[in-house]
Amino acid sequence: MAGQLNPNLLLIVPLAPLAGSMIAGLFGTKFFGNIIGRKTSHTVTILGVLIAFILSLHTMSLVLDGATFNENLYTWMTVAGIKLEVGFLVDSLTAMMMCVVTFVSLMVHIYTIGYMKDDEGYNRFFSYISLFTFAMLMLVMSNNFLQLFFGWEAVGLVSYLLIGFWYTKPTAIFANMKAFLVNRVGDFGFILGIGLLLAYAGSMDYAEVFAKKEQLATLTLPGTDWMLITVACICLFIGAMGKSAQFPLHVWLPDSMEGPTPISALIHAATMVTAGIFMVARMSPLFELSDTALSFILIIGSITALFMGFLGIIQNDIKRVVAYSTLSQLGYMTVALGASAYSVAVFHLMTHAFFKALLFLAAGSVIIGMHHDQDIRNMGGLRKYMKITWITSLLGSLALIGTPLFSGFYSKDSIIEAVHATHITGAGFANFAVLAGVFVTAFYSFRMYFLVFHGEERFGKAHAHHDDHAHAKVADHHDAHSHDAHDAHGHDDDHGHDEHHGLAPGQKPHESPWVVTLPLILLAIPSVIIGYFAIEPMLHGDFFKGVIFVDPKHGGMDELSEIFHGAMAMALHGLQTAPFWLAVGGVAAAYYCYLVNPRVPAWFYKNFRAIHTLLDNKYYMDKFNDFFWAGGARLLGGGLSRVGDKTLIDGLIVNGSAKVVGWFSRIVRTFQTGYIYHYAFVMILGVLGFLIYFLPFPSFAQ
Repeated sequence: MAGQLNPNLLLIVPLAPLAGSMIAGLFGTKFFGNIIGRKTSHTVTILGVLIAFILSLHTMSLVLDGATFNENLYTWMTVAGIKLEVGFLVDSLTAMMMCVVTFVSLMVHIYTIGYMKDDEGYNRFFSYISLFTFAMLMLVMSNNFLQLFFGWEAVGLVSYLLIGFWYTKPTAIFANMKAFLVNRVGDFGFILGIGLLLAYAGSMDYAEVFAKKEQLATLTLPGTDWMLITVACICLFIGAMGKSAQFPLHVWLPDSMEGPTPISALIHAATMVTAGIFMVARMSPLFELSDTALSFILIIGSITALFMGFLGIIQNDIKRVVAYSTLSQLGYMTVALGASAYSVAVFHLMTHAFFKALLFLAAGSVIIGMHHDQDIRNMGGLRKYMKITWITSLLGSLALIGTPLFSGFYSKDSIIEAVHATHITGAGFANFAVLAGVFVTAFYSFRMYFLVFHGEERFGKAHAHHDDHAHAKVADHHDAHSHDAHDAHGHDDDHGHDEHHGLAPGQKPHESPWVVTLPLILLAIPSVIIGYFAIEPMLHGDFFKGVIFVDPKHGGMDELSEIFHGAMAMALHGLQTAPFWLAVGGVAAAYYCYLVNPRVPAWFYKNFRAIHTLLDNKYYMDKFNDFFWAGGARLLGGGLSRVGDKTLIDGLIVNGSAKVVGWFSRIVRTFQTGYIYHYAFVMILGVLGFLIYFLPFPSFAQ
């Protein structure tokens, strides 16, 4: 017997983090005079997220028994028959997202106690991350486009506050403005898509819009021969491109590393960047109506998965390596969406949330141990000093590259199989991209792992990356100029201070406190085992039955189910497949290049400097955006200023009207002489005019 979902308990899930955020944000900051201290601030926010997590688990247990919930809780207003409401849709997709968001957020909250303990904005940070959790929960629990858009914009706003948390740091201000503006581009497409669906379906409720999908599939966009559903779906996906950082709207995400490490984990693992993936999966009944939209999604995801992975190879900043792996893995999820394997995309979203949060928080632990030095060329040999961070980082890296039996293997391998089975236009390139991406991911992941935890100890030395130690310089195949450029932008300074960070000569790294290592351990557990237990119900069972819709003509998931014979059999078979050996090749190449023979990357850098320069400049996307879009905006703004403001408004309307009045005044002034006989003469002329106009004259016409 299916249990009933209590709307009051569901309401507590998002409101508990909101309450914690408000208490910490109002009473724990200067706004109300710092009434409460740090301990109270982190206690109320952690308690709020803990309550949300426990209730999310309770909701999941009821959903597994068959319970669902789709009701409106509050009507904001009714305009021309269109209801603007707040309501919840809780099914298996929502319940899974609720559990992932609240669990990862809880781990980040606990971790923040140790990571931000010396920061002046401690209470403010806890307020922000709880508010972020509230916004994401409202997004995933929504049952209508209005509430979806509210959550969508709210996570964008709070990410702006968090990326620019150290608001005195110029690079942080630049990064949060960049994230905000790029997301506005995506959100413009998103709101156009919502507007089209509202205009032709007459509702913002998911169920009502889905009920009219067949009618929508027959319509064309007025004035064109474009299918309306295709245009609407592509517009919706453009919104996802912004939030989930897909090419070419990916440029904001690496710069978001300017925020503190805990928020990097929260943004990149379970919240903001997964919103786009979740949205497309939720809208599967609409996207299945347009092969053109699916093909567009497939190609964009393929480009992101492969080419963003290349950028991770040359990064020095430990957080940026993990950030580019996020971009690449989001590309994998998007590829799965384009292949109509929505359940696989959501499955990878879930597994990725755990091991990516683990890798980010482990990177933060390393940064703490290295006294806030983030350059991997200054590390090496940390394994014996930071054993918990080392082993959890290794587990996270193994999950990321898709090692059999680890959670990442089951989701990543399923994506590769789904792409291989699809026949959507672009599948050939997508198949190459996801396979090549396996090698690239393994290479840059273990390049970072080996440089940080193994090999020569390069910390505690003055200017370790500028001295004559060939290993330190060659292992990164990156020149000094590039590193200086990174320093100039503050990328090696996670706390936004100007003083030098890093270990002093003779100092040794240290393991982080338990509030940092405990979340690492708790995240490592699902990173290893969740895929093994979840793959069968989520991909080949009834977990998403009635939630995710796949058209029978897109039969890729059926092919995957036919060849699936259990999680253990899949892992054993995975040892014989190309992805496994590509991953092994990537790890072996990283080991040889950075631990055995560091002259190899030096040779590549010397002989392929042009490619390195291209990657170092991130394919010149930032320069293109600055030249084309920002430059175009400056030209347009300058033209509007010169022509519109100065010429039309100031010159014609304001100054022109003044000149006309002045000219008329000068003419009229000539009649104001002050002489009585002039006025008498004008009066006589006036009387004569009246006589001529009003008196009748004899008509001579016969």
